[in-house]
Amino acid sequence: MWFKQLIYKFKRYYHLFKTGLYRGLLAEIKYGFPSRKIHVIAITGTDGKTTSSTMLYHVLRTAGKKVALISTVAAYIGDEKINTGFHVTTPSPDKLQKLMRKLVDEGYQYLILETTSQGIYQYRTWGIFPFISGITNISQDHFDYHLTYQNYLEAKALILRDSEKIILNKDDASYQPLMDHLRVSESKILTYSKEHQIPGVIRRAIKKRFKEDFNFSNSLLVMKFAKLLHVSDQDIADGILSFTGIPGRMEEIKNKKGIRVVVDFAHTPQGLESALTALKAQTKSPSKLIAVYGAAGLRDAIKRPMMGKIGSRLADYCIFTAEDPRTEDVWSIIRQMKEQLKTGHQKIISIPDRGKAIEFALTKLAKRGDTVAILGKGHEQTMCYGNVETPWDDREAARKILS
Repeated sequence: MWFKQLIYKFKRYYHLFKTGLYRGLLAEIKYGFPSRKIHVIAITGTDGKTTSSTMLYHVLRTAGKKVALISTVAAYIGDEKINTGFHVTTPSPDKLQKLMRKLVDEGYQYLILETTSQGIYQYRTWGIFPFISGITNISQDHFDYHLTYQNYLEAKALILRDSEKIILNKDDASYQPLMDHLRVSESKILTYSKEHQIPGVIRRAIKKRFKEDFNFSNSLLVMKFAKLLHVSDQDIADGILSFTGIPGRMEEIKNKKGIRVVVDFAHTPQGLESALTALKAQTKSPSKLIAVYGAAGLRDAIKRPMMGKIGSRLADYCIFTAEDPRTEDVWSIIRQMKEQLKTGHQKIISIPDRGKAIEFALTKLAKRGDTVAILGKGHEQTMCYGNVETPWDDREAARKILS
């Protein structure tokens, strides 16, 4: 492990020169240091950052702020939508600087930037010192890249440390370790929690708009940001109520078969547990909860058995299948998902072909009143087999089968 840690630290310097100085600094100079002329709002975390970023964008726009957004799903500049890539969240620094120049030239006040630990570690956010940054949570993810929880935490802390104000989730287990890593003045730090007093109009709006506990937490982060930007309680509530959601995040696929079909991006242990816990509470007996999901190839293998156990505990049936296997064997990944199961084997069905897995769930397993959760891909429109990105969309696959 010490050798891997050494390589990990060396790669940071490699990215400093290759991505930061060579691409980021040159782009800053080329575009006239645009990040100094717009307020950047950075949101990071393991789960919920795309929903939080997009909801905040909607709330600020509803309140009349001139705001743009760069997220996992897309970039939004006014009514213009710009695709940012299949599996990319934080763009390269030259693309980011160019986009910020466009925003400055068009008179935008704010840019909401969803940031990942890899993007931060690789200096893709070069030259950006956020006006405010906030975090949803930190849990098991990307340990294939960062190696340890401490490295992962430190990568997240980098963008927070550079901010004028920092918003932390006091309900998350990472709160205290993150505080220890930040080493900044306490005057810079604000917190949010379900235990804090919440204005009645905002609390009612959140409860009316969202059924899931994790989205309640995401809404509190949005509220904290909006209040710092002097948005009124009523405008925050109106924005939350009118937020339509985003593609592939607890997105329901309408059908005439009486089956509730939900597509979500949950691909981490915490995300999977949150999604299935919420859906289980909404699925009343004798109706069943059926989960279709897998684990990505060439990514954090430690979480595979964890995700296998979570599904077998919370769902009535689980279909383990492909999810971007890349160059790994799908059967091997599924075997790892099942290797720590001590109970619940009768709930597990293994179908490596994702299309056939969804078809089996919707046509053979699910009955009227049941809930089928198709998890792990969400908004993504490709599946990676080997080194090739093949067109794939869980939502379209479900609609085709249901029709």
